[in-house]
Order: sequence, then C-alpha cells, then structure tokens
Amino acid sequence: MIGRLLHRAFRANETAVHELNYLFWECTTRCNLHCRHCGSDCFAASRDVDMPLEDFLRAFDTIPAGERARPFTVVLTGGEPLLRPDLPEIGRSLRSRGVGWGIVSNGWLYDAAMHARLSAAGLGALTISLDGLEDSHDWMRGRAGSYARALEGIRVAAADPRVNFDVVTCVNRRNLSELDALYGTLSGLGVRQWRIFTVIPIGRAAGDPDMQLSDTEFVSLMEFIKTKRREGQAMKVVFSCEGYLGPYENQVRDVPYFCHAGINIASVLVDGRICACPNIDRDAFSQGNIYTDNFYQVWQERFQPFRDRRWTRRGRCADCRVWRDCLGNGMHNWHGSCAEVLNCHYDKIQSA
Repeated sequence: MIGRLLHRAFRANETAVHELNYLFWECTTRCNLHCRHCGSDCFAASRDVDMPLEDFLRAFDTIPAGERARPFTVVLTGGEPLLRPDLPEIGRSLRSRGVGWGIVSNGWLYDAAMHARLSAAGLGALTISLDGLEDSHDWMRGRAGSYARALEGIRVAAADPRVNFDVVTCVNRRNLSELDALYGTLSGLGVRQWRIFTVIPIGRAAGDPDMQLSDTEFVSLMEFIKTKRREGQAMKVVFSCEGYLGPYENQVRDVPYFCHAGINIASVLVDGRICACPNIDRDAFSQGNIYTDNFYQVWQERFQPFRDRRWTRRGRCADCRVWRDCLGNGMHNWHGSCAEVLNCHYDKIQSA
C-alpha cells in the first residue's frame, strides 16, 4: 500500500508540473498497408496532405529553448512515416535543435540502405511492428510479404546497438497462441525489448471479434509476459502503458501504470490539431491547432481533461475501488460520447 501511495504522489506531482518531454508528430496519414486494427483508417492515397516540415518546426519552436525538457524526443508516426522522402532533413532539423528523434514503422521500407540514411541524420529511436508469424502478420497487415519485409527491418535495426530499438506486437485472438514462437524468432535476431499491447475497439478494429481477447485470453497473456520476465532472458518483454492491471502491475511492467498523455506527452496531428497520443479520440480531446494557436501556450494552459481525470468517474468507473490507481484507464479507451470506458483491463483480470 505504501508503494501505491508513493506512486499516486509521484503522479500528482508530474501532473502539476506537466513537463512536456515526448512529442508525437503525425507527419503523414499515407500508408502502404491496410491493417485490420488501424485506429487512423489510413490509406495509400490519404485525403490529408503531409504536414510540411516548416509548419511543424514553427509549432515546435514556440517551446522556449530554456524551458525545453532534457532529454526531449520527437517521434514521427502516421500512416507510415517512411513514405516521406524528407526524413533525413527532418532528422537533421531536430538534431540541430538538440532534440532526439525516432519513428514508428510497419517495417516494409526499412532496410540497410534506409537505416544508413536515417542513422546519418541522427535517428535515436525506432519501433517496428510484428503481429504474429507469417500468415497472421500478413492477415493483420492486409498485404502479402509484410512479415518478410518487417523481419528484415528488425534484423537490420537489432544489429545496431546505437539505436533505442524495440518491436511491438498487437495481440489478438489469432496470434495469441504464436507468442512463444514469436519470442524465439525475435530473441534469435538479437532484439533487446519486445513490447506487447492489445487492441482498443476503435477505427477498423471496432466490432471485429478477432481483435478482442476474452477475459480468460487476456489473463493468459499476462501470465505469458510474467513468465518470460521471470526467466530473465536477454530480451525484455513488457506490457504497454494502456491500462491498470491490479495484481499484475509489478509483474509485467518495469514501472506502475501511469497514462502520461497530456501530462508529459503531446501530439501534433497531420491537420495541425494539438492532442496527446495520436490514438486518443481527436474529435473529443484535441486542445487547439498549430495553425491558429501557439503550441506551447496550449500545452501550458489547456489539457485539463487529461490532468484532472475526475470526469471519468462514470459508468463502470463510478464506484470502482481502484479508481485512484487507474483514473479511468488509458485516455485512448475513451472514444465517441465518452459515456463509458471501452476496455477495463482490471475488470478483465477480476472476471477471468
């Protein structure tokens, strides 16, 4: 109990200070795949024009250099950021400001030549997705050959110790039984960290029964992660920050659950909207727009739904005995009318 109280105090202090140190840039919504679980509903020919680099930098430069967190990381996401031909220029522009940068990629275009180009521009962090063995991954990603291309990108990235690299896997009912085999594949390639998450029923995943784990399946996932962490192998396995896990908190993560969205994390979306993590409901929770507002002023003065979560005490959260530790789960679990949290991880564990 003392540990939980200390964590609550830490979280309250972080919220009061709300130091921005991690910024997502949705630099494109173009994508070369058609993933079943895409929350942004991206296509190869996006209706959104890629945001020009100068527009993003103009917004970023509203953060006074003397008030900028150290370290500070900008992560390019999409869509598929590797579809932008100007990534090296983007990287150099961020590095010239003393900022680290990284990308989240499906891996299709990530090969040795791409790695060399981006490394020369100061790439510091990289995440590549692998969502099962070959058939399951290609089914999930909607394009044959996706598994082979992602695996090649993983092989290249894992061989370079200079890059903070991890692999993420979106666990669903089809690939749950493949996790042991996938663990062997990734550890054999020298991957140092494997991050696992589950699907929120939004975007294309809404209403897709193959995407949602049952309560029993969810607990089996927690047991898998717990076991792999106890084995102490070279590749660390962690569950993402998507929700409060009750008795599994100290067994599947390095640190207790804390949704940093709007507290340390913001995003600039492709149309200029200012939000927190890109998967959070942008219509309900965007706080401004870089084309009409001062980005840093928005960060300092708005984001109240993220920093005062008492509004989440509704629906199944109204009388929850662990609400003070959960605060209504991750913010990306509140979509649409926000009348009810979409997924409750704690409830899954208690019900299994």
